[in-house]
Amino acid sequence: MGFPKNFLWGGATAANQCEGGWNEGGKGLADSDVKTSGTLTEPRYITYIDAEGKTGKAVSEYDIPANAKKAVIDGYYYPYHEAIDFYHRYKEDIALFAEMGFKIFRMSIAWTRIFPNGIEEKPNQAGLDFYRNVFLELKKYGIEPLVTIQHYDVPLYLEENLGGWKNRELIKLFDRYTETIFTEYKGLVKYWLTFNEINSVLMFKNLFSNYPMEKVKEDFLLLHHQFVASARAVKRAHEIDPTFLVGCMIAGGPSTYPLTCDPKDVIATQSRLRENIYYAADVMVRGEYPYFAEHIWKKYDVKLDITEQDREDLKNGTVDILTYSYYSTSCCTTHEVTETAGGNLNMGPKNPYLSYSEWGWSFDADGLRYSLNEYYGRYQIPIMVVENGLGAIDTLENDGSIHDNYRIEYIKAHIKAMDQALEDGVDLRGYTPWGCIDLVSASTGEMKKRYGFIYVDKDNNGNGTLDRYRKDSFYWYKKVIASNGEELD
Repeated sequence: MGFPKNFLWGGATAANQCEGGWNEGGKGLADSDVKTSGTLTEPRYITYIDAEGKTGKAVSEYDIPANAKKAVIDGYYYPYHEAIDFYHRYKEDIALFAEMGFKIFRMSIAWTRIFPNGIEEKPNQAGLDFYRNVFLELKKYGIEPLVTIQHYDVPLYLEENLGGWKNRELIKLFDRYTETIFTEYKGLVKYWLTFNEINSVLMFKNLFSNYPMEKVKEDFLLLHHQFVASARAVKRAHEIDPTFLVGCMIAGGPSTYPLTCDPKDVIATQSRLRENIYYAADVMVRGEYPYFAEHIWKKYDVKLDITEQDREDLKNGTVDILTYSYYSTSCCTTHEVTETAGGNLNMGPKNPYLSYSEWGWSFDADGLRYSLNEYYGRYQIPIMVVENGLGAIDTLENDGSIHDNYRIEYIKAHIKAMDQALEDGVDLRGYTPWGCIDLVSASTGEMKKRYGFIYVDKDNNGNGTLDRYRKDSFYWYKKVIASNGEELD
């Protein structure tokens, strides 16, 4: 069948991983600004100052002392502070996206650029102007922005003083934020996503063996508040501009297979999919909690204060489109495991039929076709794949070339899988591979783990010119877009 004529080819980034300018233009401090760099073997740290003025670092939120405040501390390297400096170089980068032929560019707005602490009555004009200029630059080249409203980037003030999304008060603050940007960018932005990988918080309990049960309960609480905030934003968007298309964004990449044909493995896999993916997607697409939610709440002793207004908001704020990230798949088993793999919210036994990257991510293009059919069959609304790609170590040659055939082969296989899903009957509207320009890795804080079609000269320690170079995949993806997915060799 091939890809439809109006298929939206593009790429994806996030503000905290590419913008930089962390303390410019009136921007407030974000949760991401206090995270150090790491590697595959060395974790990222959150830095803090305790009540006695002593500094420290913690691997996770629940390792921070109760009397401490997150803070930027001298002597640590924070890769998000400069990132790849999109804040100053967006015109150069957008011109490169246009050269590739992008139809759409997924990006996010930093809440802290609009409301530095999240509690202000009036927005920060410099922040509004920055994004307006970015959108105008995209429009100049005929590129549609696809804007994520919150992409793992909460004002630190809200985290430290209000308890973050555990506090219902954030719903009202998010109301103000979304009404501001919907009104401000009406006519410039058509496609919106409310929360990035909103369901990812449900996977933490599987990733960390010592994850506290109290945190699990808090995760379900904060997620409920985000569901309500998202639904209210969808309704508000349609009231401000009926042409707005608003989607949810699900961490759908951790599609899970039973490791064996043991029925117990099949049941365990079904349970994990319900808990990690369908619990969230059902609420946002269907407007109510699924029938199995009660079982999940009982399992973790979760008690949510769901008001009648919450139920009404959820029902009136269902999304127009389902979007999700897809990188790899995992396996689930009730049997003893001898060999494990992990990466991007995936942990579990290795699949003997798949190969794996240096970072433990499986290569499974067939899983993309499978997940597209599963999600479309369940929800029957348009779908976009808004994250997909291969993190790898690239080499900048003396002549400025970067030969990344491994990336071409990875994306080619996934484009073929999308083509097959379209032939299956899936209503797939767009594809935005992750990190279309190299950016800071969210999981490790590295630069050497690169995804982009565009190489950025910067290393893990922040050294480099920040110059941009076209990789071999840049020219290949340009050909793919120009042929609407037909020229893949």
